[in-house]
Amino acid sequence: MTSLTTRPVAVDITRLVTRLRHPSPSGIDRVDLAYARHLLAQEGERFGLVATALGPRVLDRTEASGIVEAVAAGWAEDGKAEADPVYRALAARIEGGAGAVATGPRTVGARARRLIQARATRRILGGRPASALPRRSLYVHTSHLRLDRPERFDWLYDRSDVRAAFFVHDLIPITHPEYGRPGEAGRHAERLRTIGRHAAAILANSHDTAERTRAHLRRAGLAPPPVAVGHLGVEPAFGPAGPSVTPDRPTFLVCGTIEPRKNHLLLLHLWRALAERLGPETPRLVLVGRRGWEAENIVDLLDRCEAIRPHVVEVSGLSTHGLAALMRGATALLMPSFTEGYGIPIVEAAASGLPVVASDIPVHREIGASFCDFLDPLDGPGWARAVTTLAEPGSAARAVLAERLLGYRSPGWPEHFDAVSPLLDRCEPAMSPG
Repeated sequence: MTSLTTRPVAVDITRLVTRLRHPSPSGIDRVDLAYARHLLAQEGERFGLVATALGPRVLDRTEASGIVEAVAAGWAEDGKAEADPVYRALAARIEGGAGAVATGPRTVGARARRLIQARATRRILGGRPASALPRRSLYVHTSHLRLDRPERFDWLYDRSDVRAAFFVHDLIPITHPEYGRPGEAGRHAERLRTIGRHAAAILANSHDTAERTRAHLRRAGLAPPPVAVGHLGVEPAFGPAGPSVTPDRPTFLVCGTIEPRKNHLLLLHLWRALAERLGPETPRLVLVGRRGWEAENIVDLLDRCEAIRPHVVEVSGLSTHGLAALMRGATALLMPSFTEGYGIPIVEAAASGLPVVASDIPVHREIGASFCDFLDPLDGPGWARAVTTLAEPGSAARAVLAERLLGYRSPGWPEHFDAVSPLLDRCEPAMSPG
């Protein structure tokens, strides 16, 4: 693996600090955590940087690592599936038991997280200004946080010797504004302008995201810097071996925040039709993820449609090991999204030996061409046929999809860092501030 020890590195941990309030991580949080741990563990001069209203504050390796590990401990992601009460309640239900699925925090309560955050805040306020960074440092920002507030990055004008690298997760608010909150397209465009002004390098999770980023920057009159693509790492918890649920009937999964672009509405209407036709023989659909924004129509079906109530289960706050155990015992993963920046559940499912049916969009082709079945996200009859066929006893269609996964090796974080480190190691400061 290419080393970055030839220069000092400051990794932005601002988002991780804000996530001390949350009991479970999002996809971007996992990327932030992986980068923070990777960079802070390397030899050489390493720092954490936190953006504050008073300007950036630089923490030494020990202080930064302490905050990062406090966040990770609060998420309780490293425990076994059986230790996760959310998983235990879900397993009991889908294996034939009754009762609601548990949601919410598992081990670290809200009061404890507030105390941890208070201690972190004191450490941050005692940090040094950006001027304390060694000359020719590399600054790595792996979330979209605060990029829509360009003044938070003005310090990079004063430190023109510092190389800045930014991670772009997606351009969905710009390319598909109908799926975001009002005003989000403008905020995301501002984030991309901030990156365009300061970046000596851009990191992307897929070639699709990389190309969309280059094209947007060119349209905005900004010359794209070099871009490195690294597919996101799959956590070691995902694999064919390990604990597994044993559902009492065919059970399909859909993973991700419940919001319109994920196309839950198609699946819920499909399940209503299946319930009317099959009654008690209807397969089960498990929705893994919290409820998001602009999802009123989806929520109406979940809360008020009696036809799907016995067959659709919501679960949030599920641990990584709990999700892996669920994937090992399910029938298939369904990913009918209209758009994605990456689609990590697809490769997590593949690593766990779970067949995948996904929407036919470029990034799904990029990461799953060798094993997915693809359907147009608007092809309701096609999705209905796929679910019905895969749910059949001894399904030949499912056997074919499962066979495609034999020998599949999912990307890991070491491979991700192998892909992006050469660019980070050679990137030079931007030619001009704007």
